[in-house]
Amino acid sequence: MDWALAIAQGKQQWNNSTPLPWGAEVRRFFMALEAFEVYLASDQPLHESPEKLFQGPVADALTHVGQIAMLRRLAGAPVRGENYHQAQSIAGRVGADQAAPVREFD
Repeated sequence: MDWALAIAQGKQQWNNSTPLPWGAEVRRFFMALEAFEVYLASDQPLHESPEKLFQGPVADALTHVGQIAMLRRLAGAPVRGENYHQAQSIAGRVGADQAAPVREFD
C-alpha cells in the first residue's frame, strides 16, 4: 500500500521497508491503507490513472494475498473464505476495526 500511495502522489521510486515485528507491521499496513484512501478521496491530483493504480500496486497486493492463501491451504492451514459481496463495506473504514466477516456456509 505504500507503493500505491507513492505512485498516486507521483513518487515512482520503490521503498524497501525494514521488516518489523508482526504487530508493528499490521499497524504499518493499516496506516498505509488509510493514507492511500485519504489521498484518493482528496482533491490532490492523481499522477497515474485510476486504472493503472488498481491494475498495478493494488492488484499486486491482491495477488500476494492469493499466494499466501494458497500456501496456507497447501500447508494444511487454509484461510476460511468470506463473501465480500455480502460484507458490510463502508467508505473510509480502512483500519483494523471492521465488521464481522460474512461466511458463505455458516
